[in-house]
Amino acid sequence: MKRFAFLIAVLTGLDGIQACAQPAETPKAKVSTYEFAATPSWQDEFDYSGKPDPKKWNYDLGDHGWGNNELQNYTDKVENAKVEDGYLIIEAIKGKSGKVNYSSARLVSKGKGDFLYGKFEIRAKLPKGRGTWPAIWMLASENNYGNKGWPDNGEIDIMEHVGFDQNKIHGNVHTKAFNHSIGTNKGNNVVVETVSDEFHTYSCEWTPESVKILLDGKDYFTFTKEAGYEWAQWPFDKPFHLILNIAVGGNWGGQKGVDDSIFPRKMEIDYVRVYPLVEKK
Repeated sequence: MKRFAFLIAVLTGLDGIQACAQPAETPKAKVSTYEFAATPSWQDEFDYSGKPDPKKWNYDLGDHGWGNNELQNYTDKVENAKVEDGYLIIEAIKGKSGKVNYSSARLVSKGKGDFLYGKFEIRAKLPKGRGTWPAIWMLASENNYGNKGWPDNGEIDIMEHVGFDQNKIHGNVHTKAFNHSIGTNKGNNVVVETVSDEFHTYSCEWTPESVKILLDGKDYFTFTKEAGYEWAQWPFDKPFHLILNIAVGGNWGGQKGVDDSIFPRKMEIDYVRVYPLVEKK
């Protein structure tokens, strides 16, 4: 009996040692999931006529090249930006304007539509022709980081298109750490043969954890905030505003020259809708 009791005690002790050796469970990190409201919080359906709604849009103006050696003068003239028949029309025109030989428009929502996260939908038909460079994109509304300018405060390109590469749509992000000027660009492109013949929906889904670019509801580029990212990699935690424009020529749009015979050229926009982010608990 004493020997039996001793064996039980030994075995019980071994069980205790094994139990103590088991590692404690690591707490699971909380994974946030996000969705977007069904109703826009900011939108322009362009159901009026004349100049773009001044309660929603400002103009960037000038003929100084815009950092890309562009050839157009951005104006606030109705011939370059107007609303008619339910569409916003941004038109690039050949003709003397300011110090250059082309005019166009660059509409910005800054101060009238500034957004931190959300789903952005723009339905548009793009211009066609060598030398055109239309874009639907976003910049930071405040300069909080680095040298207080580009690219430190970030850029989100919902849609870029260059006329010399007609059937390709580009989506990108730019930051201090990731941008084309230093060869670290983050982006992708998708081939679509009807960008100038049909309307397509260009979208961005922006959350605290990722920026996703979509065409007609299908995502083709996602930039994710990785562990350890700071503002140089991820400045996308401050308000941004929308920009709609057509550039002429420039470092990218003019890589194969400008075909003057194509002008005027226009981008037609059916609507702009912004759906706020809703975090699911």
